[in-house]
Amino acid sequence: MPHALRVLKPEEYFIRDEPYYEPVGEEIAVFDAAYRQGLPILLKGPTGCGKTRFMEHMAWRLKRPLITVSCHDDLTASDLIGRFLVKGGETIWVDGPLARAVRAGGICYLDEIVEARKDTTVVIHPLADDRRVLPMEKVGELLEAPDTFCLAISYNPGYQSVLKDLKQSTRQRFVALAFDYPASALEQKIVEKESGIDAAQARQLVRFAHMTRNLKGQGLDEGASTRLLVHAAKLMVGGVEPVVAYRSAIAQALTDDPDMLFAIRELSASLF
Repeated sequence: MPHALRVLKPEEYFIRDEPYYEPVGEEIAVFDAAYRQGLPILLKGPTGCGKTRFMEHMAWRLKRPLITVSCHDDLTASDLIGRFLVKGGETIWVDGPLARAVRAGGICYLDEIVEARKDTTVVIHPLADDRRVLPMEKVGELLEAPDTFCLAISYNPGYQSVLKDLKQSTRQRFVALAFDYPASALEQKIVEKESGIDAAQARQLVRFAHMTRNLKGQGLDEGASTRLLVHAAKLMVGGVEPVVAYRSAIAQALTDDPDMLFAIRELSASLF
């Protein structure tokens, strides 16, 4: 099979080393209980707040392979389930990531599910209720999920709209976990751990993040995420001046609007 079409083996999806994750509530216990009961899980919260890291951590804890799909507007049912491909003059069937996760008894994580086409998301319904099956109509197979399989999806409620919302027929199949940015002290600890920056600078970054989050709905769709703080901290650890790091890793990542960029620069300058 050409390199571009190489499909990873189930063992290649295992997370060998423990991903760093700081719990902020009962999310680990709820996820673990849902998994043991064969219930699908919905993670909802702002971008960059730790949803993907949480999934990696849970896959490591449960010792199950994790297959992640970043959803987008052009995602089709075939992209998830599989398709026929021509190889060496022959037509062969290649499983998609969802089918691979079911066969491997692993965890399939559909990140930002509302970005996918609505006619695509319905293919997960039989997996997300008592049936726990994946119909594969093109090959005439009804794939039954083993007990170890888990379906998880995520979305950002902050970007909800009439066109990009999670249908009730989908969301009411899931156990929901709400995520948000950590409390200041915990967020500072995370930034320090992830970047190696000192406590004083991490504290300033968190203060700055709160300033930008106060601008949500006043020119910004989202404030600075924990992920962006870690990016800025890593630049600073790498020798970049704080004001430059703030501008490159945070301000420019948040907006292209000149007035908002000026306002964010003013906020960062106030910290020095």
